[in-house]
Amino acid sequence: MQVNRIDEGLSVSPQISPEDVPDLAMMGFRAIVCNRPDGEGPDQPTQEEIAAVAKAAGLEMRYLPVVAGMVSDDDAAAFAAALRELPGPVLAYCHTGTRSATLWSLAEAGRRPLPDILRRTRAAGYDVNGVARRTSSSSTRPASAPRWRAARARAPRPVPAVRAWRRLERSGVQFVV
Repeated sequence: MQVNRIDEGLSVSPQISPEDVPDLAMMGFRAIVCNRPDGEGPDQPTQEEIAAVAKAAGLEMRYLPVVAGMVSDDDAAAFAAALRELPGPVLAYCHTGTRSATLWSLAEAGRRPLPDILRRTRAAGYDVNGVARRTSSSSTRPASAPRWRAARARAPRPVPAVRAWRRLERSGVQFVV
């Protein structure tokens, strides 16, 4: 079992097994968050199996399934609420741990500086640079502003030479270099 510490209150891990739960309790964890939907993998234990062993070991359990690549702002808000409500330290897991690290990154946006979020996840072995723009924009964008407008305002404008090149490409002109 691989446990990757993000901060003092949270560590993330790839899929755990029911046999790992007593070891987690001995390591000092007081709660587990499952971010992997049941049935995602053929050999994965269900969250009910993990929850039963967790309860017997005196650990609290929360099931917050997130489909890989589909982390929403609502998922991040639910994850933040779970971290506030559950006793710590907490172990969150999914297939590889990346979803759990991503959820933490989005939940911490606005509370921690982006470089700190990236440093902590990188030190734990996870690359969340793909959500860095989303993380940084969620802390500076007013709640009423549409996301597309905020992204469009930051998008670089093509320089005139690039626009001329694109016009020539569309006209069918061929270049030999």
